[in-house]
Amino acid sequence: MNLENIYWYFDGILPHRFCDELIKYGNHHEDQLAMTGDQHDKTSKGIPLNETDIKNLKKKRDSRVVWLSDPWIYKEIHPYVHGANRNAGWNFDWTWSEACQFTKYKTGQYYGWHTDSWAKEYREHNNINYNGKTRKLSVSVLLSDPSDYKGGDLQFKNKMQEEGDELWEPPSLKKGSIIVFPSFIWHRVKPVTDGIRYSLVVWNLGAPFR
Repeated sequence: MNLENIYWYFDGILPHRFCDELIKYGNHHEDQLAMTGDQHDKTSKGIPLNETDIKNLKKKRDSRVVWLSDPWIYKEIHPYVHGANRNAGWNFDWTWSEACQFTKYKTGQYYGWHTDSWAKEYREHNNINYNGKTRKLSVSVLLSDPSDYKGGDLQFKNKMQEEGDELWEPPSLKKGSIIVFPSFIWHRVKPVTDGIRYSLVVWNLGAPFR
């Protein structure tokens, strides 16, 4: 699939009050170790992660997350998902949003190159709104003020290539910025070198591409 736009962003579009409330609300909940698909598969079967699992996980991803599904969060973000989908020319058909992932990256934490899409659509999920659907549009919301941390840049590639190949990143990432991109696009969060980077990630689902 050829895309004219790898991502679409809205610079500092959300009120600081919303960002601050979401950070406070997210920190009020108990966080958990952020996992990738392999670890999710294991824990979903009731198998705890051992030291080797965690060591391997942290080679790719190291952060803490909280899962949120409050309607007031979606109400604030959904208009920009629709706007980006239209403005970028993707016009993907999507009908449902997964639980929001409130993420904390502390000093030294990061998320290596990955895509958000799965090889197959959801099947036998305990929420019927997931079944038969796949991730189409990913959303990353920067909740922190950039002055509160260093590093933690969000970068994109249009395909998995070797280091040194062309990268893209939004030219401005103010507090309250929203970045939307197709879930099959490769991206990463570089290591935070100082402070804490708070973000919110939302995956939006629709019928598989044809």
